[in-house]
Amino acid sequence: MSAKAPVISCQNVWKIFGSNPQRFLRDMTPGMSFDDIRAAGYIAGVKDVSIEVHEGEMLVIMGLSGSGKSTLVRCFSRLHDITGGTITVEGQDIMGLSEKDLIELRRSKMGMVFQSFGLLPHRTVLENVAFPLEMRGQDKHTRRERALEVVKLVGLEGREDYFPRELSGGQQQRVGIARSLAIEPDIWFLDEPFSALDPLIRKEMQDEFLRLQQLLNKTIVFITHDFDEALRLADRIAIMKDGAVEQCDTPDQIVLHPATEYVRKFTEDIDKARVVHAGVLADATETGEGDPVDAGMTVQDMARMLVNDNRTLIPVRRDDALIGAMPRKAALDILLGADA
Repeated sequence: MSAKAPVISCQNVWKIFGSNPQRFLRDMTPGMSFDDIRAAGYIAGVKDVSIEVHEGEMLVIMGLSGSGKSTLVRCFSRLHDITGGTITVEGQDIMGLSEKDLIELRRSKMGMVFQSFGLLPHRTVLENVAFPLEMRGQDKHTRRERALEVVKLVGLEGREDYFPRELSGGQQQRVGIARSLAIEPDIWFLDEPFSALDPLIRKEMQDEFLRLQQLLNKTIVFITHDFDEALRLADRIAIMKDGAVEQCDTPDQIVLHPATEYVRKFTEDIDKARVVHAGVLADATETGEGDPVDAGMTVQDMARMLVNDNRTLIPVRRDDALIGAMPRKAALDILLGADA
């Protein structure tokens, strides 16, 4: 990833729920499992997690209900105080911040979107979007101009004076996204923002979200339980189980090299051909021959070429520079199955 310091750094973080979690963590037997901790009367919402989020990255955190994904993200913004470990945001230890400084960090740096739209029913679209700016104390003209700008950005131009009840579910979600963008956050937390939407609207919102990210290049932590959604959106995916991160890697590496049996089961039904890219299969020590393929093409994108080509090694380029060659057999094994 980036050579810069991470925007968010989470080191050996625990969030334990119970009567005296700090004392329990201090005295607990090393290596206790999630079930052992529960048997002792506590719940490990986050269990010894170390993870980093880099500038401009979209990290998708996923797992089944109760896996700890929402709890972890709430720790990132100190909506939950952690029981142990450290979390820094742009180099600041957020557990060391005063209440005033913490509020200022959230207001100035962080945007949050949740599954429930949380719109104010008696305010128009424009008034809902401008609401966080009003809370900041900005004057009416300034907040109106900014609200108009982001309403247009999310594709709701012409609906500024609509009330939430007059909007579809997808449109209401766009208002929620616009409201969080109004404060121009550097860091964006989204907790299953599309899960309540119909499949077609959900796909449209994912497309819209990818368009916004190309324009804005935010640092994003996105929670979902939908692996297809994670594959569409993520630069990296962190898969959680029982409060712990089982694996954190690119979508290509997770489907090609699952780190645990749990991750393998999570990914076994995924069509690898639509996930794995030529750049991942490229061997930097080889050159190949003939016309190169782009590193960003998936095996599925290359399917017809792979079947009809007879080259052993196919050159791969990224940004007009050759980065190596892809063994055609390795790509065919992903497309057709290793035993085909």
